[in-house]
Amino acid sequence: MKYNGRSNFNHAEPAKLGVLVTNLGTPEAATPKALRTYLAQFLSDPRVVEVPRLLWKIILHGVILRIRPARSAKAYQTVWTEEGSPLMFNTRAQRDGLAAKLSEQFGDGVQVEFAMRYGQPSIGNALDKLMNGGVRKLVVLPMYPQYSGSTTGSTFDNLADDFTKRRWLPDLRFISHYHDYPPYIAAVAEKIKAHWAEHGRCDKLIFSYHGVPKRYLLKGDPYHCECYKTTRLVAEYLDLAKDEYMTTFQSRFGREEWLKPYTDETLKGLPEKGVKSVQMVCPGFSSDCLETIEEIGEENREYFIEAGGETYQYIECLNADAAHIDMMNQLVLENIQGWQPQDSALAQQTAERAKQLGAEQ
Repeated sequence: MKYNGRSNFNHAEPAKLGVLVTNLGTPEAATPKALRTYLAQFLSDPRVVEVPRLLWKIILHGVILRIRPARSAKAYQTVWTEEGSPLMFNTRAQRDGLAAKLSEQFGDGVQVEFAMRYGQPSIGNALDKLMNGGVRKLVVLPMYPQYSGSTTGSTFDNLADDFTKRRWLPDLRFISHYHDYPPYIAAVAEKIKAHWAEHGRCDKLIFSYHGVPKRYLLKGDPYHCECYKTTRLVAEYLDLAKDEYMTTFQSRFGREEWLKPYTDETLKGLPEKGVKSVQMVCPGFSSDCLETIEEIGEENREYFIEAGGETYQYIECLNADAAHIDMMNQLVLENIQGWQPQDSALAQQTAERAKQLGAEQ
């Protein structure tokens, strides 16, 4: 078996700290062809769809990938920009902001990259950059505040699979969730308060999270519980009464039961209960993307208005806001405690010893 390494490795190279920021992924273009490639990778992940592989392969390639790419491409075209998808340029901006913060404290002793679980830049390519850049201590930050096996767990799977092929493995710290991290709660709450200051408040604040099948919860996945805890902590920060907010779950797929209440059905039923104005926030998404801009911002708006609602407002994700970058920086700093970039003199000593060993042979 061949293990990936660097030819003519320089043992005098000081060891750096590395940070890898990851997110879900995005197609390379808003076209059916690009969506087919992206969806094939995404929906082939057994962490995402827990169905017997042979059966799912027939369904995926025989039905879904023949129909869904064209439909998804049309949706992506509504959010696509000159910089690509919002998830791509927001994640890149988050990387850049975090890198600037960390460089103030560690200079060139820290290297920050970003990667997507599906699509490009891949986790493997980002790890190549980090390892080739001299990173020997690595912290990985998946940008999923609430843990789920289908997101954070899948990211770890991909990371671990890559490591099985590498000659030199870095010291690793993996941030599996931050759903109740005080700076994150404060950043979400302050974003809502800023929106209120500009637009006023509505009858109800709805926290909408991406859904997962209910059976994942029944098998022990903590995602449902962590979503509700995030909602509760933000509501407490904002001093909201229980009837002023609620939690819902969006983006379900297929026929089986997913986490409830469903966002779309909830919005269709609120006007008849006297709720005529709502504000939507999606704290499970670190960046605005198709599911927030198109699904929540447009599609669900239509459901609510058509049902008799009068005012519908979407509060943007944290994206690359200064408060979000500060939160990411603080979270990383807490997770690299005890780590420092290697001193160049120590690296030189290591190189001299390597030369001696070579000479002895």
